[in-house]
Amino acid sequence: MKKKIAVLTGAGVSAESGINTFRDANGLWEGHDVMEVASPEGFAKNPELVLDFYNQRRRQLLKVRPNAAHVALAKLERFFDVTIITQNVDDLHERAGSSSVVHLHGELLKVRSSGNEGTVLDWTTDLNLGTLCPEGHQLRPHIVWFGEMVPLLEKAALEVQMAGVVIIIGTSMQVYPAAGLVNYANGDAPIYFIDPKPSVSKTDFENLTIIPETAASGVPTLVEALIRKAP
Repeated sequence: MKKKIAVLTGAGVSAESGINTFRDANGLWEGHDVMEVASPEGFAKNPELVLDFYNQRRRQLLKVRPNAAHVALAKLERFFDVTIITQNVDDLHERAGSSSVVHLHGELLKVRSSGNEGTVLDWTTDLNLGTLCPEGHQLRPHIVWFGEMVPLLEKAALEVQMAGVVIIIGTSMQVYPAAGLVNYANGDAPIYFIDPKPSVSKTDFENLTIIPETAASGVPTLVEALIRKAP
């Protein structure tokens, strides 16, 4: 049986493919207050603004490609039982070849009914006001907005709990509830933290190895080291 690895990825993984990380130092997303474009209240107040915001993100996503970090994580799957738990809403992990990806915050290339969250559709073009689901409700981005439940959080926690190795890449570990996932790690599991500006120290977790590099640089190196140790 292959050893289980849980990989937590954040914006830093996608940034090197050219995906904007949205939030700048002032907490604005592309010049917008986050609550304007990432909350149910914002959507109710100005749905056209919200739809346009995600239309731009979707167009950008379709123009970029996976980078070396995405490709290396897909390679890791040949030797280990790998589950990627990502805060990112892009599909770059899947495009690189990863087959088990948990999207905590939703998926940009999907939309769902605003009246029935179980109705989810694949979507690669612009989404406009007046575009309805089969039940007659306005379609909205399949994104977990602020104030909404994170439906896959329990599944993600279980994956981390069962892992023999935990890898954290390109995330500040400041956005909850996702940031709390590392606390589910088995006490014996080594934890690798890859980020050019690490927000953790070796005193924060047992068995922690900090790799202060970008995702595209640090991930392939770590993956090769883990493969060499693979049974």
